[in-house]
Amino acid sequence: MLALFSDASVIALALGFEGALARAEAAEGVIPEAMAEIIATASANLVLVPEELAEAAAHAGTLAIPLVKSLRDTVPEDVASFVHFGATSQDVADTVLMCQVKRAISLLAADHGRIVKALGVLAERHAATPAIGRTLLQDALPIGLGLRFAQWLAGIDNAWHRLANESEKNAKIAFGGPAGTRAGFDGKGAAVAKRLAEALNLAVGVPWHGRRTGTAAIGAALGILIGALAKMARDISLLAQNAIGEVREPTIAGRGGSSAMAHKRNPTGCQIALAAAHRAPGLVAAMLASLPAEEERGLGGWQAEGPVLADLFLLASGSIAVMADVAEGLDINEAAIAHNLSAARLGDDIGESQTIVEAILSFHRKE
Repeated sequence: MLALFSDASVIALALGFEGALARAEAAEGVIPEAMAEIIATASANLVLVPEELAEAAAHAGTLAIPLVKSLRDTVPEDVASFVHFGATSQDVADTVLMCQVKRAISLLAADHGRIVKALGVLAERHAATPAIGRTLLQDALPIGLGLRFAQWLAGIDNAWHRLANESEKNAKIAFGGPAGTRAGFDGKGAAVAKRLAEALNLAVGVPWHGRRTGTAAIGAALGILIGALAKMARDISLLAQNAIGEVREPTIAGRGGSSAMAHKRNPTGCQIALAAAHRAPGLVAAMLASLPAEEERGLGGWQAEGPVLADLFLLASGSIAVMADVAEGLDINEAAIAHNLSAARLGDDIGESQTIVEAILSFHRKE
C-alpha cells in the first residue's frame, strides 16, 4: 500500500495516463497515429526524479504542469503540441487517484478474506457456547459466544462490500478538459474517454471535476471499514482485561510485551486498529469538506483529496492485516468464560443465538 501511494507510483501512473491518452486520441483520429506512438514510447521511458518534480509541482500548483513539460521536452518539436492534447491537470490527478483506489481495493481483499474466514470458523464453532453478554459495560444476559464473533464478521463484511461497491461505482476515468466540456474533439471526446478508460482499466462516465460525491463516498466507506475493525478490537481489548480474561490476542514473538513490566500481555493488534479508528473520522471529514466544490473546478478541495485517501487506505490496510492475524489466532479461554457466566448467576439460556449465527453466516456466505 505504501508503494502504491508513493511518489514513484504517482509519476508512473501519470505518465501512463499521458501515453494511453495519446493512443486513445489517435485511435479516434484526433491526433496522428505516428505522433501518438512517439508520445506513448516517451511516456513509458521517461525517468523523472520525484524530489525535483515535487519542487516544480509545488511551484506550478499542480503535478501535471512540470510532468507534461518534461514529456514535451523529450519528443520532437512537431510532436510536443500533441502531448496532453485536450486534457487538463485535474484529469491527470483524478485519474491517477482512481487508478490507485482500484488497486488499493485489490490489496485489501486478501486480508478481508482471511478475517471473514477466521471469524466464520469461530462463530460456527462457538455458536452454542454460553457466555455472559454485556450491555453498557455491565453483565446483561447470556449469549452464544459465537454470536459475538458473527456480529464482528457481519460488521466488517458489510463495511467491506460497501467499500468495494463504492469503488466499483466511482473509480472512473476523469477526462473533461479545461472546463469539463471535452472541447476541441469534434464530438469524439466520449469515444476517446471510453478508449482511455479501457486502457487504464477504469470505468467510463461523464466528466466529474466539480462533483466530488464519488471520492467522498469512497473515503466515508473506508472510515466505516476502519470503524468496523475497531469494534472487534475494542471488544477483544475489553475481554482480555485481567479481571475478565475470556479472550486474548495470539502470542506472537516480539509483540504485546512491556518495556517495564514483564508480566504484561498487551493487546497490541487491537491497539493498532483502535489508533486507526481515532484518526479516520478527521480524514473522512476532510473528504466531506471537498463536496461544495466551486463551479466547474474547485479550489483547494479536490487538491487535498489524494493524500487524505492515501492515509485512509494505509490505515485500513494496517488495521485489517493486524486484525486478520488476531482473528486467525484468537486465544479463547473457555474456563474463564464459564466462570464469569456462573459468577453472574444469570443462567445459561442463550435464546436464539445459534439461529442468529446461522442466519448471519448464511447471508455472508452468499455475499
